[in-house]
Amino acid sequence: MAQTLFTLLKQQDPAVTIDVIAPSWSQPLLERMPEVNQGLNLPFGHGVLALRERYRLGKSLRANQYDQAILLPNSFKSALVPFFAKIPLRTGWRGEMRYGVLNDVRSLDKQALPLMIQRFMALGLAADTPLPATQIRPNLQVSSDSVAVALNKHGLNADKPVLVLCPGAEFGPAKRWPEYHYADVAKHKLAQGWQVWILGSPKDQPVAEDIQALTDNRCVDLTGKTSLAEAIDIMSQASQVVTNDSGLMHIAAALNRPLVAVYGSSSPKFTPPLNDNVKIISEGLDCSPCFERECPLGHLNCLKQLAPAKVITALDELAA
Repeated sequence: MAQTLFTLLKQQDPAVTIDVIAPSWSQPLLERMPEVNQGLNLPFGHGVLALRERYRLGKSLRANQYDQAILLPNSFKSALVPFFAKIPLRTGWRGEMRYGVLNDVRSLDKQALPLMIQRFMALGLAADTPLPATQIRPNLQVSSDSVAVALNKHGLNADKPVLVLCPGAEFGPAKRWPEYHYADVAKHKLAQGWQVWILGSPKDQPVAEDIQALTDNRCVDLTGKTSLAEAIDIMSQASQVVTNDSGLMHIAAALNRPLVAVYGSSSPKFTPPLNDNVKIISEGLDCSPCFERECPLGHLNCLKQLAPAKVITALDELAA
């Protein structure tokens, strides 16, 4: 979603050079954003102060003579490297008492900027400047060569339509549509002659194994077997995608894949999939969205009661 900011900066000044400092796992995403000159590795774990190391990193960046740093996280720690790098203009939302380390501190009006991408883009404009009338969306670019390498490595072929399932959700079980519902959707597409590929992290392997057991092992289980770069390239070949509210949902949207996104405990009002070719499905129970990792009522009805038929209908509508 940060790509929306990078695109806005390029629209304002096509000659601007954008370097992005971010965790190493995100580098494959940055490599597929044409607006980004280079990704710089942020070697600190979440919540780690590492003051001396942040000073050394900031000092090492001084030679680059950056004009501005735009801080997307709201933590005090995230503002230290640009401060130590002596970047003259350091912009960010007020966050955790960041006066001094930031010198362009903005006050966030959450009602005026309800979407995360709006909050990111606003930092790329002068204070109180209206956002562009036309919405900017993430748009990852893949190369045919890297796609071919990823497909070949994992023995895949997109000669028949491909349904990609993303049944995991890092946040917790209250975001995960049940595996037996995913299996019903998979069986429907398999009966139509489609391929079904399952993408996810190593943590998603047990769910993928359950889907495989319910579909007589007719899907291709790629969970835990691909790098993020390979997952992006493989996802780009999907004819359709069904996913929980997850990081892979946003990747599918940024690749402009026809997408059905299943929502349980969360809401699409803050971080929706940004794609015209998307259907958002939820049960709309009185208790949701609760934004909890696990169902506080113990029944998970927001996901269990969301029938596979609804998702299959949404997929058919996307194909119409």
